Order: sequence, then C-alpha cells, then structure tokens
Amino acid sequence: MIVLGLDTATPQTSVALGSQRGPTAQMALSVGRSHEEVLAPAIDHILRWSELSLRQVSGIAVGIGPGLFTGLRVGVETARTLAQVLTIPIVGISSLDVLAFPLRGARRSIGVVIDARRGEVFFGMYRPTPGGVTRTAEPIVCSPDALAAELEASSEEVVLVGDGALRYRHELGRLGGQVELASASLAYPQATSLVELSIPRLERQEFDRPFDVLPLYLRKSDAEIGWDKRARAG
Repeated sequence: MIVLGLDTATPQTSVALGSQRGPTAQMALSVGRSHEEVLAPAIDHILRWSELSLRQVSGIAVGIGPGLFTGLRVGVETARTLAQVLTIPIVGISSLDVLAFPLRGARRSIGVVIDARRGEVFFGMYRPTPGGVTRTAEPIVCSPDALAAELEASSEEVVLVGDGALRYRHELGRLGGQVELASASLAYPQATSLVELSIPRLERQEFDRPFDVLPLYLRKSDAEIGWDKRARAG
C-alpha cells in the first residue's frame, strides 16, 4: 500500500509518500510561495524521485485542519480530486492529531497550538497512549492569554507543540516549569506522520467519502467576518 499524504493547514506545505514499511519520500516548504503554487509540483517531484506514478498510489491522506482558510481549501480540494480521479480511498485527519503524534512518547500531556492569526490560536489537548495519542478535549480557538489562563487553572504539566506555541512562547512561558516547549523542528504538521496515522484506517477500510472530507475551520474566514461587519453597519 502506497499512501500520499498532504497537509496545508499552516504556512508550511508538507507532502509525503509512505507505506506499512515507513516513509518513502517527503518534502516540506514553509516560505516563499503559496500552497497553490507549491502543492502540485511537490507531488510531482516526490513521485518522480521515488520512481512512482500516481497510478501506483493506493490511498490519500489529508490534514483537514484547523488552520489557515486558503491553505486548507487547497489541500483538501487537491486530495479529494486525486481520490476521485484515481478511484482510491481517502482519509481526512485533524492536523492537530498530526502535530501531536510525534510526541507520543512524551511523559507529559500534549498541547497542540497552531497560530490562527488575528491574535488567536487553535488548540487541542492530548495524552500519550501506547503507540499513539488520544485527544482529551474538542479543539478550540482562543487568545494566547486565555489559553495560558486555562492551562494555569488545570495545573497539569504539558508539552506544547506547534507554530502557535513558538509565536506566543512569552505569553505561555509565564507558567514556568508547568509548560515545556517542543522543538521548533516539530512546529508544523508533517505529512510523514499523516501517512503513518492513516495506514491503520486504510487497512481497516475506514475510508471517508470524498465529499465528506471538509476543512475544519473552527471560525469564519476574513471575508465572512468582513461581510458580517458590513451587514451590521448597513
């Protein structure tokens, strides 16, 4: 089974190929170009480097967010289109789950913090379990100060991962030893983790229908917010 993984929830475009034997190829780019410009060439490159064709891909895994509106739309639409054209199964997985997965060996709880812009973050809480992680609460969007207050009230030791944790490390750092920041190398969802998470579901035939794979936004887009403001003003 060869699985193509795509995640565009954050400023980084991440693409990977993998199977039950592990990663085959991966590519990540977080500066310089938009997801729309990067994604299709990245898929083409890793297929050629791996000496594979699209017809040899047997499953698609895509990060569905939460994350940046435009990036999510590009990634999800690309994944859905490929699944339909190639007639292969697709699996949508939370990008928060993907970020938490590399920390499955942590001794603390795991807090995933994605920069949501506008002074907010997307946040999800996990605990390490044998072989993976388990989400302990539904993801939310909030301000960094509100997140710091919530973590402080819980008194739980936590390791924070994600670009939001790095951007707002000063606000979150006031919690002292209660909070540990994960490495910056783990700040963005990695498509290799996405592929690894998807393979058990694909093997159990727990597929998603392409039209059911939708971006998880958690809040309105800038355009929708602007429209609401104009409507109230009118």
